[in-house]
Amino acid sequence: MDINLILKILPFVAEAGLMTIKLAVASFMIGLAVSALLVAARFSRRFAIRALATAYVSVMRGTPLLVQLFLVFFGTSQLGMELTPFVAGILTLGFNIGAYMSEGMRGAILSVDKGQTEAARTLGFGRSETMRLFVLPQARPLLVRSLGVNTVILTKGTALVSTIGVVELTYSAQRFVTSTYKPFEVFGVAGAAYIIIIAVILAIARLAEASYGGATSP
Repeated sequence: MDINLILKILPFVAEAGLMTIKLAVASFMIGLAVSALLVAARFSRRFAIRALATAYVSVMRGTPLLVQLFLVFFGTSQLGMELTPFVAGILTLGFNIGAYMSEGMRGAILSVDKGQTEAARTLGFGRSETMRLFVLPQARPLLVRSLGVNTVILTKGTALVSTIGVVELTYSAQRFVTSTYKPFEVFGVAGAAYIIIIAVILAIARLAEASYGGATSP
């Protein structure tokens, strides 16, 4: 165990960790918007809209994220669009995780007893009011838990953008291994950085879930 090497690379790993966090946050925001649109489409009264949303989720969940990343980064250049590695990365991660988030959201909404919806509609509330005032507040603990799990998956998935040249944790670790030939120390530090980031995400998710009256997971 080369302690001197570990101390030497810590500042660079911390900088790469910040890039990983930026990727995760930007992708999360995109994914949240995409998932909200998908959930709205899945509950639409129009069959065509529901079918398109279902097809999108199936495609995004049924194809490897790495293939999607290459398609966005390399494929868009053929269409005259030059995306930077960072932009291509957050777009791919965001639209991919949005499909997974939408299924978690939909499951949380469907977990609410249908009698709640029927009672609200009987009282004269419209569909949007029923969803906003009755269904979502009860589904919120499960929604938060699902978002927390998907955020962890998203954060670990950011490692794939190293393949298109984004200098995040995995890419930085690979460069240090090439120059030092000490993969145990380098990847050990990178792995510890991922653990710290994910631990913070889980802590935030548990606090948010507890604030909405949901039971926290052990």
